[in-house]
Amino acid sequence: MNDVLSLTQKLISRISVTPDDAGCQRLVAERLAAAGFEVEWFYCGAVSNVLLTHGDGSPSMWFLGHTDVVPPGPEEDWSSPPFAPEVRDGVLYGRGAADMKGAVAAMVVALEEFAIAHSSHRGQAGLLLTSDEEGIAQDGVRVVAEILGQRGLAPDYCLVGEPSSQNEFGDTVRIGRRGSINARLLVDGIQGHTAYPHSLDNPVHRLAPFLAELLSTAWDEGDENFPPSHCQVSNFSAGTGAENVTPGHAALMFNFRNAPQSSADDLRDRIEKMLQRHGVDDYVLQHGTSGNRARTSLPASEGKKLTSIQAYCRQHSEGKAMAPGKTTNKYFRYLFAAWDCACTRIARHGQIRLQDMYATGPI
Repeated sequence: MNDVLSLTQKLISRISVTPDDAGCQRLVAERLAAAGFEVEWFYCGAVSNVLLTHGDGSPSMWFLGHTDVVPPGPEEDWSSPPFAPEVRDGVLYGRGAADMKGAVAAMVVALEEFAIAHSSHRGQAGLLLTSDEEGIAQDGVRVVAEILGQRGLAPDYCLVGEPSSQNEFGDTVRIGRRGSINARLLVDGIQGHTAYPHSLDNPVHRLAPFLAELLSTAWDEGDENFPPSHCQVSNFSAGTGAENVTPGHAALMFNFRNAPQSSADDLRDRIEKMLQRHGVDDYVLQHGTSGNRARTSLPASEGKKLTSIQAYCRQHSEGKAMAPGKTTNKYFRYLFAAWDCACTRIARHGQIRLQDMYATGPI
């Protein structure tokens, strides 16, 4: 069994539902410490963060990733237990295989092999992991960045190993991120018997037209680098469970992934005007930003390096798709990009595809 597959399976078997790391980072830290990496822990409440570095000075390049996963949902809806990794027909199944324990394992092996092969390299290679990416994302990289900023420390380059390829390996390299806004809308009504509609106020009925407009609205057009902002409902709850009693309250949770054209304040203002148009007035709207919009402006020289890396990935991918869930994935590779050293390392790690299954199917 190859190193990446073996480490991925060990990570998947740890039930690290956000923000619980469940020992994933300890496993990684022990492995990289044996390869000469320095280890520094940053604990914040229930969140675990760890920085592992080899060497110092410039140029410096860190990998960035997370060890937490989203809840698996009902286990009976899975073909195999979500935290018992299983290979079937060349596909590795398990919660977090694609997002992103497979990538974390690949980065660890890449760093480990790089440090062993180039123990006296100039500059610094590193890995920063958090267990607070899938949740509210308040005590993870955000906190570590503030601490390192106070010390005047930051890598020259940072590679986020989230899966981004669409059709083949290397076809998409992201230079920023959309914002992520979580909203919770609580609407009050008057509970009543379904036989007497004149004596009740059903909050679900009042929410229905608002919800239809919320989901059909084109919030912006995006741009050449970012898709348009969009909204997805994550949870909706109302009622007592009785068949003949209407709810007195309704709770709607939804998430925006916003492009640079739409700020959190703008979106909130548009939502409140939408509620007013539909006569929803007895409500509480809570929202928080779990990720800020960001775009990296690359100098022309760095853009050329990025293009070269993409071309190299495509050249060595044998035309195989690398997006999670694609049945044409054949190889799992890792990329170690030491930009300033003009060094790109691509290595195969076995005939294995990685697939992360939700209850209703692949990502």
